[in-house]
Amino acid sequence: MIALIGAPGSGKSTVGPLLAERIGEQFVDVDAVIEQIEGRDITEIFLVEGEPYFREVERRETLAALSGDGVVSLGGGAPVDAEVGKALDQVCVVWLDVSARTAANRVGLKDTGRPLLGSQVHSQLVRLMKERQAVYQRPATIRVVTDTLSPEQVVDVIVSELADLEGKS
Repeated sequence: MIALIGAPGSGKSTVGPLLAERIGEQFVDVDAVIEQIEGRDITEIFLVEGEPYFREVERRETLAALSGDGVVSLGGGAPVDAEVGKALDQVCVVWLDVSARTAANRVGLKDTGRPLLGSQVHSQLVRLMKERQAVYQRPATIRVVTDTLSPEQVVDVIVSELADLEGKS
């Protein structure tokens, strides 16, 4: 099991399927699972039901995904949850680290469809990233800074790091 964590715009949903294909595993994007189960996008869930409801659904679906096999992309806020944090201690965690500037460019500087970012994407990303840095760093087995790398290059780095870890065990 490989869990991809990181801020919005770090590349989790893009890198995840590429990594899964490269290593011959299944890919699960927890945000996509939530949208499928709920029948609406994350922004609508936030607006209609509120953040506490969303976080409970996110916790449940993240824990279910982490109990399986393959590559799992977690929502940006999922690792903040204590239960999810404990589950991450049991798997290989890849932290896709990114600068706020690059993340803002990737998610778009206008209407992002990301409820915690709103219209002030860059400043909100800076705030979220400061709040979550230790949360992302703590369980990380591998850290990849994605700012200047293509998705394929990120996968190359992860596969190389995984091989190094296997060689040490």
